[in-house]
Amino acid sequence: MRSHENSISSLATPVAPGRLSSATATPGSAKPAAFAKALQQAQTPAPTTAPAPRAVHTVESGDTLIGVVRQHAEMRGIHLSGSQEMRLARQVANSNRIENADLVYVGQKIDLSGVGRELQALRPGAGRGADTSRTQTASAAPGTPVLARKMVATPASTNQTTATPLASAQAPLVASGAAHPVLQKTLDRAVAKGFIPPAEKSAVYDKILQMAGNHRFSPDDFARMTLMESDGMNPRASNQRCHGIIQFCDGPARGAASAGYAANPKAILDLSVHKQLNLVDKYFDDVGLKNQGPAGLEDLYLSVLNPASRAESKSNAPLNIQGQQARALHVGRDGTGPITRHSIRQGLLQNAAERLGQMLPNSLRVQAQRAQQYVENNLP
Repeated sequence: MRSHENSISSLATPVAPGRLSSATATPGSAKPAAFAKALQQAQTPAPTTAPAPRAVHTVESGDTLIGVVRQHAEMRGIHLSGSQEMRLARQVANSNRIENADLVYVGQKIDLSGVGRELQALRPGAGRGADTSRTQTASAAPGTPVLARKMVATPASTNQTTATPLASAQAPLVASGAAHPVLQKTLDRAVAKGFIPPAEKSAVYDKILQMAGNHRFSPDDFARMTLMESDGMNPRASNQRCHGIIQFCDGPARGAASAGYAANPKAILDLSVHKQLNLVDKYFDDVGLKNQGPAGLEDLYLSVLNPASRAESKSNAPLNIQGQQARALHVGRDGTGPITRHSIRQGLLQNAAERLGQMLPNSLRVQAQRAQQYVENNLP
């Protein structure tokens, strides 16, 4: 973590063979065997097809809008990217007049008919003009409902909600073609280290995607940032002055104060990763991250480290960041040297490769290191 001062039956019964064999031939009639075969074919029920996905989904414990959309698509044989899931989930929220997309209720009916046509267009082999995979979630208008945390409330309760994330199988460490591979690997690592309960991984993933769409940053870049700040979403990471997954620092007008913990910053350490993400969401609003345009890795990290330094746009200009930070962030990894946008980017990429590479088999680790070295050598 850094050290600094800033800061989810057949309807027909088959004819018995003995009944077919009892047929006898008459002159001029078909042969018994041919007659039996024709009779069997006529009485054999036609193959049944898989039931069509239901247009109305009844919410069960552990459901989220994004999960419902994903399941509805998979029943049609369609695999959605993360951005497509988010966009269609927002569309479902709008069409069902769900004002708080963070909260759905057990027994609630959700009409999915509105996204059926789009899903049909996304089937493999559909026309190119129907492909909406390049739609940017970041272009959503302010106030558009977005999918957030996985919360399900029982209808009998009006004042309490209980988080009941839907447990899912762990994604493979090396997910070829995964929508957000660095985020997936970081979450796998966080679960393995005990930072995130396995049952909450899905909810954490969904929340990060929601924030990425709202604040206009890459989910993978968020993972890279937490790998530097808290060893990859350790909710109890602390350097005595700064605490949690992005290191909320104490003091007036700093991270802990923005999150509502000015009086007792260390209380953040008692919150789960999912709850801390809600604080991160508020903090990003406070520092105006979405107002900076689509945020690159450096701007995302500077929003946490020292928002004022985002004003410097030159890649190699020294940034006015007080105090020594993690060596990887300094030029040449020299703790006494300056920090620049270029050194921040290089440090975060290399740090992420090193931490995630430790989880890879030796053969894949070498490939990852070579790929990372190529990235570093070709940075602008």
